[in-house]
Amino acid sequence: MNKELPKNNWTDQQVEEHWDAVAHKYVKENNKVKYAHDQRFRKMLELLPPLPSGAKILNITSRDAEASIFLQRAYPGIRVINAEISQGLINEAVRLWPNIEQIKISTYSNLPFTDEEFDAIVSLETLEHVAEPEAFLKELHRIIRPNGILILSCPPATSELPYHAFTFLFGGHGEGPHRFLSSKRVKMLLKETGWQILHHEGNVLIPAGPVFLQKFGDYLIQKFQHSFIRELGIRQFYVGKRI
Repeated sequence: MNKELPKNNWTDQQVEEHWDAVAHKYVKENNKVKYAHDQRFRKMLELLPPLPSGAKILNITSRDAEASIFLQRAYPGIRVINAEISQGLINEAVRLWPNIEQIKISTYSNLPFTDEEFDAIVSLETLEHVAEPEAFLKELHRIIRPNGILILSCPPATSELPYHAFTFLFGGHGEGPHRFLSSKRVKMLLKETGWQILHHEGNVLIPAGPVFLQKFGDYLIQKFQHSFIRELGIRQFYVGKRI
């Protein structure tokens, strides 16, 4: 008998409903914090190894698919598949980038891709939303090729209170169903699902305000990556390798 994997107290369909409900304002709200929002794409490119022409990359969850634009500008010869659970956000992405490749998924626990299909996977701010995190990471492991690289980011548990404070003060699109996991828990999940962790770092200490102040926060958190300050970054990045 297969072990039943742990679940969160919501469904992937409830996650889909949330993003459908806010799809119309997703880009507008993110543009209010553009420097901090786009940091995920800049860091993604920094952490990815060189991608050869013809490489096939999965961007999950793709939201407005902006990550794929950063990827294809950096590596014009690659193919990016954008996988998204929200039809509303898929529609927004089509409006912004008519020529991208997109696939609608219905659950994070059973992805519509073949074994070892991708050379690399990018998963930015998704793990905290999925109903079954372990099943999701197992699926990513299944569909990536041996030695393939996973770039994963998610907020840490310490971001829960700042998130509520930011939402109260500035609004935004909200996060919907989510659980921010400690970096210790994320690393445990990655190891349990077959990933070798190559790198971990915390980013974005100051997510709003003048850009010079945000850059100062970037400097501080990079300087103290080996201290508790790393855990205060609202975006934690992990680089995993399929073994």
